[in-house]
Amino acid sequence: MTTETEVPTRLKKAITGPLLFAFILGDVLGAGVYALMGVLAGRVGGVLWAPLLAALLLALLTAGSYAELVTKYPRAGGAAVFAERAFRNRLVSFLVGFCMLAAGVTSAAGLSLAFAGEYLSTFIDLPVVPVAIVFLALIAALNARGISESMRANFAMTAIEVSGLVIVVVVVGMLLAGGGGDVSRVTELPEGTGAASAILAGAIIAYYSFVGFETSANIIEEVKDPTKNFPRALFAALATAGVVYVLVGLASAIALPAAELEASTGPLLQVVEASGAGIPPWLFSLIALIAVANGALLTMIMASRLTYGMAEQGLLPRALSRVLTKRRTPWVAILATTLVAMLLTLVGDLAVLAETVVLLLLFVFLSANVSVLVLRRDRVDHSHFRVWTFVPVLGIGSCVLLMTQQRPIVWLFGAALLAVGAVLYLLARWGRSREKPSS
Repeated sequence: MTTETEVPTRLKKAITGPLLFAFILGDVLGAGVYALMGVLAGRVGGVLWAPLLAALLLALLTAGSYAELVTKYPRAGGAAVFAERAFRNRLVSFLVGFCMLAAGVTSAAGLSLAFAGEYLSTFIDLPVVPVAIVFLALIAALNARGISESMRANFAMTAIEVSGLVIVVVVVGMLLAGGGGDVSRVTELPEGTGAASAILAGAIIAYYSFVGFETSANIIEEVKDPTKNFPRALFAALATAGVVYVLVGLASAIALPAAELEASTGPLLQVVEASGAGIPPWLFSLIALIAVANGALLTMIMASRLTYGMAEQGLLPRALSRVLTKRRTPWVAILATTLVAMLLTLVGDLAVLAETVVLLLLFVFLSANVSVLVLRRDRVDHSHFRVWTFVPVLGIGSCVLLMTQQRPIVWLFGAALLAVGAVLYLLARWGRSREKPSS
């Protein structure tokens, strides 16, 4: 067997191990953490670190499956590629890919609205939807310019958003050193709530903060030496994000009571102000904007590469696999996914959409965990990462557990999106059948 995975591709291999680490870390440490602590405080009180740690462990189970599958089949398309090989059913493969695609463009739409909303209004007050649409257009332009440029931009933005979280930890450390804060709050649960039920409820929310690693599977054709670089970057990024999240959770509980965190729309800004460190409020708004922009960029890179990969498989129209000659980026896929994200900014209830994103991703992760077991019989002619068998088994259980916690309205909305996906698949299949007689 060869020591390096070298699969022919029309995309440019420009992503090194450090850049891949930054890509995954930047996607996992997304904009959500800047508002996450307030939501978590309502579920678990001051025990913010526990659901974050639980969510990390649950995410690592599915990440192990991805490490094996991605290095075994290094093709853009992610879970859709794995499902196609495992189940030999094009409809199943399409629906898995469509779940990821729908989750991606919906997340990007939500991030664009977040960018155009409260954070931006700190500097200038503009109408939200038009700004969100312009923002998505700028993200598309950077995406189309080239993966190298996008990765360099991500590297810089990741450093900035991580620095914001480090500031939170440092200023609360200074608060403690000066005799302030209350360490006892880190073990306080809401009255009348059991520890296990509270932590599980919190873990469902916190899980969303770790799911960004799936994005990296869709740029694997552009990664140098994926067999070596992908597992290292994946697990290092998740571990780093987990440590940062737990520290931020501890710092938040020490600095402020759970009730104050829950009532705030910018909880980390409140934490920094409570520390008395003198950090200007505009600075945190700027960091949050950069975090949101980085999350949107990475999500749209994933969505466009997934669309390209599915088109290469014949699951979507072939036109979506067209690549710019000089830039070697999938420009039609970038244009299509950006237009859909722009349309989704017009949807009103983004709270339901956000919860639907989680449900859709759980279907994707369930498919990936099952696929890694089914495909153990399939041999490839290159070396790849291999995860312990019990890991995907536990991963399946974790996905089912989290699915049982979703609200009925979220299931209804998810079912509606899957129905739309099934119709699109049938239309694409009908279109291909009409092309065959003339070929």
